[in-house]
Amino acid sequence: MTGQEETGPSQSDQTFQIEDPGVQQLVGYKTTIDRRDGSCVVILDLQPPHLNRHGILHGGIVATLLDVVCGNTASQFFDRENHAALVTVSLTLSYVAAVRGGRITATARVTGGGASIAHLFGELHDDEGRLLATATGVFKRIRK
Repeated sequence: MTGQEETGPSQSDQTFQIEDPGVQQLVGYKTTIDRRDGSCVVILDLQPPHLNRHGILHGGIVATLLDVVCGNTASQFFDRENHAALVTVSLTLSYVAAVRGGRITATARVTGGGASIAHLFGELHDDEGRLLATATGVFKRIRK
């Protein structure tokens, strides 16, 4: 999670967007975090580069979005003020449905954890609310 920057306050500094100079710029998703409850939402407007040769959302993009949303939610679980650094220990995905276009949204919630490990559950939906994929993940806080 190094190299990320918070951008512009919104709604009385309770929400902020993460600007990651790496994979976020490559893939094109938007990450918004709410400090009030530690929730994170990742949104991607699908473009041709996000699709596989059959015109369906590529599984690697699904994995990336679920890793990002679970990781950022875990980071907020550890430290809502400073956005704790962490690494993914494990991420297990279940692909439920295919999508060819539109906007997709990833969300996550903490299901357990302690001082340095967080367990999360994530979901990816299309713009009609249809479930596309789920994830369970374990994330470890990295102390600087």
